[in-house]
Amino acid sequence: MLIDQLGNTINIEKEPMRIVSLVPSQTELLYDLGLGEQVVGITKFCIHPEEWFRSKTRIGGTKDVDISKVADLNPDLIIGNKEENTKSDISALMEIAPVYVSDIYNLTDSLEMIAQVGRICQVENTAQDLIHRIKNSFEQLKPLRSQPKVAYLIWKDPYMGVGSNTFIDVVLTQHLGMVNVLGNQERYPSLDLDQLPETDFVFLSTEPYPFKQKHFQTVQEHFPHAKIMLVDGEYFSWYGSRLAHAPKYFESLLNQLRALGTY
Repeated sequence: MLIDQLGNTINIEKEPMRIVSLVPSQTELLYDLGLGEQVVGITKFCIHPEEWFRSKTRIGGTKDVDISKVADLNPDLIIGNKEENTKSDISALMEIAPVYVSDIYNLTDSLEMIAQVGRICQVENTAQDLIHRIKNSFEQLKPLRSQPKVAYLIWKDPYMGVGSNTFIDVVLTQHLGMVNVLGNQERYPSLDLDQLPETDFVFLSTEPYPFKQKHFQTVQEHFPHAKIMLVDGEYFSWYGSRLAHAPKYFESLLNQLRALGTY
């Protein structure tokens, strides 16, 4: 028996042998935990690892799970997330098999999730090794001292950004040493770029909207004094095993910022 991050009791009497994952970052985690044979279903957004994306059965998207296709896979464990998946889908899936639901807001939550998934899938030692590597990597990360201001954009038409009470906000403020100019707004607000406060940097994320260099000019018109930068959204928002590599990416990003000014 295990309690997930929503407080639900997960009753699994034996090692799960047919797992369906509803979340890209947690799918990658299952791969890195060595559960290749056990995972039978993933979403169409679970692009890592590529070999699973090509070979595993896809059960729809994170917000529109094909419930009947999941049932056909006869899973004995389904792994989801409160933010990524809908409450109605999770409720329907609970009629098929035990569902573990994560709820991630910070690094501590991420490490707890990894430990719980490791325990429920009976790969605890591998999970603990991964947790140790992630902790060590983040402990070596040196945040900026001058706390420059940043606006982090995740969508356009309409523009949307990252506010408080999000994993990305914690990465920006606690681990990178920046001030989130949208920190006075909750979650992922829609934005009028002309109404935003002045900022030192605008981060355009590569996901969920695939911002590219071609979008820089339009955004720059709204922030004439800010530095526009493209950032890897997977490192900022994937809270599974990718966290072991995220600090190396963040350190490279911070060095770019330091080279631009007294940061």
